[in-house]
Amino acid sequence: MRRWGSLSVLFVLGTGSALGQTTTSQPAIATTNATPVVAEEPAAHAWSFSASAYAYFPPDSQNYVQPTVRADRAWLHLEARYNYEALDTGSAWIGYNFSVGDQLTLDFTPMLGGVFGKTTGFAPGYEFTLSWRKLQLYSEGEYVVDTGDSSNSFFYTWSELTLAPVDWFRFGLVVQRTKVYQTDFDVQRGFLVRFTYKKVDLSAYVFNPDVDKPTLVLAVSMNF
Repeated sequence: MRRWGSLSVLFVLGTGSALGQTTTSQPAIATTNATPVVAEEPAAHAWSFSASAYAYFPPDSQNYVQPTVRADRAWLHLEARYNYEALDTGSAWIGYNFSVGDQLTLDFTPMLGGVFGKTTGFAPGYEFTLSWRKLQLYSEGEYVVDTGDSSNSFFYTWSELTLAPVDWFRFGLVVQRTKVYQTDFDVQRGFLVRFTYKKVDLSAYVFNPDVDKPTLVLAVSMNF
């Protein structure tokens, strides 16, 4: 009996010691788990930029290059063009970006620009992209109000309807209305192909392909 009593005392003491150790270790674990994790603040809207150059080869007019530079931050859109409304003419733009839709998306930017050079005036305009799966409709247009000679005011547009069977290739149809060079067509129509490598797009356009002398346009654009 004395032996059993001794064993009972040792068992109780051992259990109490184990319970004491377990109780002592809990705050340490809780303290470790309670270490706060600092959440990163959401990044502010950053600027995005793009630049493009379109080389025009009209059959009966001089060849020329049309550069465009764009800058965007959240809703703000800024743009500068040259040889767009007319040769030796520049334009500067400000616009408002917004986007709607999920599977069918619309990115739309109404703009207002000032035109200076051989043609002087102002122009309300727009740019939009309507996308659904691999189909995309892009259009840009403006109405140039010539303050020097109102009879020279005109509407300009460039629109593309394209399909992208793979990420790096796109093809489709294109139309434009321009006064930079003269053709037999008020609205020119044609087709395009575009190749994409990382942030660079290479495009080729053929306008009026059914005539003896079509107009060729080669373009390169970069996003950064």
